[in-house]
Amino acid sequence: MFKILEKQMLNPVIAKIVIEAPRIAKAAQPGQFLIIRDGENGERIPLTISDSDPVKGTVTVVIQLIGASSHRMVEEFNAGDSYADVVGPLGNPSDFVNMSPEELARQHYVFIAGGLGTAPVYPQAKWLHDRGVAVDVIIGARMKDLLIYTEELGSACDNLYLCTDDGSVGFKGVGTAKLEQLVNEEGKKYTTCVAIGPMIMMKFAALTCGKLGIPVVVSMNSLMVDGTGMCGACRVSVGGETKFSCVDGPEFDGALIDWDEAMRRSRQYKPEETAAMEKK
Repeated sequence: MFKILEKQMLNPVIAKIVIEAPRIAKAAQPGQFLIIRDGENGERIPLTISDSDPVKGTVTVVIQLIGASSHRMVEEFNAGDSYADVVGPLGNPSDFVNMSPEELARQHYVFIAGGLGTAPVYPQAKWLHDRGVAVDVIIGARMKDLLIYTEELGSACDNLYLCTDDGSVGFKGVGTAKLEQLVNEEGKKYTTCVAIGPMIMMKFAALTCGKLGIPVVVSMNSLMVDGTGMCGACRVSVGGETKFSCVDGPEFDGALIDWDEAMRRSRQYKPEETAAMEKK
């Protein structure tokens, strides 16, 4: 059993959960994920690690209220309760974890974070920023009230840019438009862009980075179901080769993703999710 130490609603549909898991906390690296099962009959839910503290022995995840399982994990569990299983860390860490100090010193990263994808950007930006790497972060949401992790990321980067579709705070427009402004109008030069968020956002981030000549990395964690490579649900075509998000990723070169296929795959369980919510 894994004790929940803290539950906080970041907005009406996204919760932050801090879990006691000392062994996982010591081993976790940026880009990796966990599989959580709330009870004996619970669904296995892959969730990207949004923070870890090896001293306190905790890992943090964020959960968006989408399907019946995510609603149950948030609504029926509070601080002091326990989840049945927390397995991890799983998946490959971000590529920069294996760079030498000399390589890192030459980097200037920009992150484009959207919605739920904002939380897993935090451990990556923090890891780089703590090692003196130049980091800019762009966070996008429909409106001000839906932005999350702004304070955390504000302390984990050199420049933080907020974007809202309705202009309620920061730049009025999407994160990719802000990136174009930074590069084309302000002369920013980036060695790598990391985009994490909704599938459509990552697709357009990849297209925008292609125009700007910036290598782009995306996280395909939203495709994962089983998290072990056995179910095949997270298949993604990368440069014409079939990869599995859970065991080969979850991060890939965004310029090589077959985005039309990936977006179709992301919708494959919508009927089952809808049916489960109707029974809830």
